[in-house]
Amino acid sequence: MIEISTSSTTTTLVITGDLDLAERDQFPEVAARVVGLRRQLLVIDMCGVTFMDSTGAAFLISLADASRKRGGATVLRGADSRELFVIEICGATELFRIDPDHRCAHGTEQDVVQPDGAPAH
Repeated sequence: MIEISTSSTTTTLVITGDLDLAERDQFPEVAARVVGLRRQLLVIDMCGVTFMDSTGAAFLISLADASRKRGGATVLRGADSRELFVIEICGATELFRIDPDHRCAHGTEQDVVQPDGAPAH
């Protein structure tokens, strides 16, 4: 699933589930909506992505390329090493700014904190 939200300068895509060949039917509509919004910054939140293949990467690359052609920028946040590897293999890493500081809300077990503030074990 892909959710789109906007602010005055930013379009944010929140992607959950698989971003692959099986989901490609929704890509043209999403791309048209994002391009039509004409925001300078496109943020792609990948915290909820469970799998991405080259079809999904091509979709992200097309969004980033369209943004770049309009003078904008595209930020990837929450992308894991597998997803970044697919984008790298496609030769498109330079189209994206990678947000190294973002921490996904679902986190890992090490990130879980008990109600009293103590880390979970």
